Parts: sequence; structure tokens; C-alpha cells
Amino acid sequence: MSTAGAVGGLPWTVLRVHRTALIVWGSFAVAVVGLLLWARGVTADAAQAEAFHCLHYDTCGVPATLEYSAILRYTATVLCYSFYAVAAWAGAALIARELESGTAWLAWTQSVSPVRWLTAKLAVPALLITLSGTVLVAAFRWSWSHRPDRVIGAWPSTAVFVARGPAMVAYALCALAVGALAGLALRRSLPALGVSFAVMLVLSQCLDRYRADLWPSITRTGAAAYDQSGPLWQLESGVFVHGKRVPDPGYGNCEGTAAEAKRCLTEHGVTGRYSVYHPTSHFWPLHLVETGIVLAVTAAATAAAFRLLRRRTA
Repeated sequence: MSTAGAVGGLPWTVLRVHRTALIVWGSFAVAVVGLLLWARGVTADAAQAEAFHCLHYDTCGVPATLEYSAILRYTATVLCYSFYAVAAWAGAALIARELESGTAWLAWTQSVSPVRWLTAKLAVPALLITLSGTVLVAAFRWSWSHRPDRVIGAWPSTAVFVARGPAMVAYALCALAVGALAGLALRRSLPALGVSFAVMLVLSQCLDRYRADLWPSITRTGAAAYDQSGPLWQLESGVFVHGKRVPDPGYGNCEGTAAEAKRCLTEHGVTGRYSVYHPTSHFWPLHLVETGIVLAVTAAATAAAFRLLRRRTA
């Protein structure tokens, strides 16, 4: 067997060895797209009709709207956290199992170099993840764009935030790279699975916690603090007491006539109100910054995996 033939057959070898995972992932993508198409064609139209009806009548029911909300919410959750499955598979099956069983070492003694072996191992699933992930994101965005205003779920929620853009694909690619690195470092399936899963859990939780800080927020004071339209991501609101911000104070909620409310606020030292938030227009800046961070981690994990492989096979 020639070197060119061996290298050229590597992608097919990867597909054949991991055909079960390919079938499972492909079935998952088809099922999600099918569900979104069905929901858009059946439930969304009924939800839109309910929304139109509610504009003209004081009482109305919204069962279709609740159903469409649930479909979008659950689908977003599955898409957002699908990278955990990728991390588990990459850590346990893609690399570590072949090192553990010795099949990788056998391939290296034939006509395939370790670097080319790892390149094929990462490139084939990365291509499939990117293509299928792009289709899934496009399908979800299409379904999300046809939602009625009453549909439950807002863009700042973690699942919807990730599922509506390339961050979903970036997380899956990062899980692939982290799983490969864990497999090379530990060379045992179960430990590599646990470590890759844990690393991706920590990464996603950290970005979820500090997501609001990835782009400068907007602060409004005085009457402008109340003048906010559209689905906002409210970060903080409160009053100024003697020139200092006091978040959400109960004593600032003065009631009564205008004169009584003003006197009450003065007695408590309240001189104004403020609101800190992200408007809807901040979705893409926040999303792209997070995507860039995840892709940077992906590149670092990939580079570390190749460097570790070279050191161990030198």
C-alpha cells in the first residue's frame, strides 16, 4: 500500500470506524430540523392566529403559543448543550480508545504518520460538525423568527443565546479539540471522557456567568431609565441615594400623589433612578465575542494536541 493511498483513505477509515457516531449525530440533526419544520408549519401558524385574536379581545387562550414556546425552548436547550455529547465521544472513542487498544500505534508503524493520523481524526468530524451545526442553527433561527410576541423565552437566556448563532458550532468544535487532547494526554477512555466533559462544563459555565461583561452595557438615568422598549437584558436597576447607586431598594418605591411621592423620595435621599441593560442590538456583539473566545480555546487545544503527539512519538 502506498503512502498516498493510505493517507487518501484516512478520511474513509475514520468514517467507517466511527460510523455509529456518524449515524447517531446525523439522525439527531435530521430529527431536530424535522421538528422545527413541523412546528413552524403547524404550531406557529396557530400561535400567530392566537396573537392576532388577543389583540382584539380582552380574554383569549394561548395553548398553541405555549406549545410553540416549549418546542423552541427545549430545542434550544438540546442544541446549546449538544457539545457535551461531542466532548464525551471525542474523549472516549475518537482518540483514547485507539491508543488504549493499540490500533493507533499499529497505524503509525504502517504508512501513516502520527500527525496525518490525528489530522484526519480531527478534520473529518470537524467538517461534519460544522456543516450539520450550520444547518441546525439556520433552522432554529428560522423558527425563532416566526415566533409570536407572546412566545415565552428571551434572547438573553443561555440556550436561546447559543442556539441562535455560530457559538453552537464553536462549542461543538471546542469539545472535539478538548476531547482529543484529553484522549492523547490520558490514553484511557473513561478518564478522558470525564476530563473532556468537565473542562467543557467549566468553560461553558464561566462564559455563561460573565457573558454580560463581554460587551459594554448601557446605563440610563432619570426618566430615561423608564423609557426602554423591546426585549432587553436587564442587568441592574435601582436608585441614586445621596449620589450612590442602590440596586432595587424597597424604600424607593414611594406611592401616593406626585407631591407625596416626591417628599417620600426626598426623605430617603433618593435623587434619581438608573437602569443598566443590554438592548437587543447587543446580541451579535456579545455572541461573536463569545464565539471568538471559544474558537481561541479550540485553537489552543488543537495546537496542544499536536504538540503532545509529536513529543510522544518523536
